[in-house]
Amino acid sequence: MEDCIFCKIAAHEIPSTVVYEDDQVIAFDDLNPQAPVHALVIPKEHYANICDGVPGETLAAMAHAVDEVVRAKGLTGGFRVITNTGADAGQTVMHFHMHVLGGCDLGEDLI
Repeated sequence: MEDCIFCKIAAHEIPSTVVYEDDQVIAFDDLNPQAPVHALVIPKEHYANICDGVPGETLAAMAHAVDEVVRAKGLTGGFRVITNTGADAGQTVMHFHMHVLGGCDLGEDLI
């Protein structure tokens, strides 16, 4: 999608701190972290959200990328993965993405 910031990051048109990348997904540090570790995992192909016909192989690649982020960031004490879908849920970039948060006690409440 031409005006999507995450598509531009996936295409390396906008710089980011890449944590992991393969042919289907890219993971990078969030510019506005909500925890000591806050990375985003996105598919390189544009999908508006998790309900936008994302192929199973892409979801599997994203799950693998989460694991790679966890290993790279040393999140041995636990982590949280969040996907917001739609404006009412707080999705501000309409490109499917997963937040990987950790590096501190996140507690039992939602972030």
